Amino acid sequence: MHPDVPASHAAPLSELLGLFRDGRPRTRAELTAETGLARSTVRSRLDALLDAGLIYDAGSGASTGGRPAGRLVFNAQARVVLAADVGATHAILAVTDLTGATLATSRFTLDINDGPDAVLSHLVEVWRGLLAQSDLEAVPLAGIGVGLPGPVEHSTGRPQNPPIMPGWDGYDVPGRLAADFGVPVLVDNEVNLMALGEHTMRFADIENLILVKVATGIGAGIISNGRLHRGTVGAAGDLGHILVPRGGEAPCRCGNKGCLEAVASGAAVAAALREQGFDARSNADVVSLVRKGNVVAAQAVRQAGRDIGEVLAGCISMLNPSLIVIGGSLAEAGEMLLAGAREAIYARSLPIATQQLSITASRAGTAGVLGAAAMVVQYALSPAVLDDEPAGSPSKPE
Repeated sequence: MHPDVPASHAAPLSELLGLFRDGRPRTRAELTAETGLARSTVRSRLDALLDAGLIYDAGSGASTGGRPAGRLVFNAQARVVLAADVGATHAILAVTDLTGATLATSRFTLDINDGPDAVLSHLVEVWRGLLAQSDLEAVPLAGIGVGLPGPVEHSTGRPQNPPIMPGWDGYDVPGRLAADFGVPVLVDNEVNLMALGEHTMRFADIENLILVKVATGIGAGIISNGRLHRGTVGAAGDLGHILVPRGGEAPCRCGNKGCLEAVASGAAVAAALREQGFDARSNADVVSLVRKGNVVAAQAVRQAGRDIGEVLAGCISMLNPSLIVIGGSLAEAGEMLLAGAREAIYARSLPIATQQLSITASRAGTAGVLGAAAMVVQYALSPAVLDDEPAGSPSKPE
């Protein structure tokens, strides 16, 4: 609860709006019966939501005598969200409505090594173009959500010692973007947002899941008891820098040796294949070799899956998830990565921890950008924001 909201007035607008977010129209009388609130209270709260444009009158319902009752509906396009999933070499940007539905999107290459000023300026340019192309420039913004490929202190939105993001450490990402758009800006690790996107859009009924991204690096996002678990400083899920049995003396870019990322990331698999004479310069090259039936590449990807599974077995014993979702560019190689992971997980985990466990490939290719949008929607329609400012225009997140 927002510290300035008295307990006696806890979340009246947000709770009422929450009822509408299932998409079902409701009359004032139905809302009074559903909430148990006084008619005058329901009326005043609905007037506030109508004034904010967050609900609208969709017309009259069936009359049981007298004047027909107006049916009120959630207005998902009352605000739009700007969302970005920024990786080491690519970005996906989107404009969404308040259900997370994509209204416009753009995918392009970039180099995170170019630094925050260049990268964020390009994001601003692309977002403005998407708004203009979609005739959405006049629609109020609910906020901006950004996923970055490194640890992020979520409360400030500043990257924290990111190993593959030179020049980004401690950079005020929210301040830079708010200067252009004047709305709340929320920033998180991209893998956290992939987990949030999968949970919100595909697995809302799953309370405990782990999303693993295998690409240039390896990371995990953790949903525990239905909530994203970030840890104390945003470092939860840093799977790639756990020591793996087969790691040996393999040097890792974090400065240690034998990390999972050093032997099982897309970059590590590509390097191993180059040593054997194959033309594998990128994750995409590895995927292409596997899809063309190259046995050596397929075996290398399956071994990467086994290494990942060795580490995940420990996570399963600790967290007891019911679902593991594996995504990222190396997962596009198909079943080999998952097969290796399953092999190690079921061999190393106790049966009680895996008896209700499913392991599946990510099928939401834009999970990260959808998670970035979901993060903003959750914030913008939360009690701390909505019950203070139903017009939805706070300057920054708590």
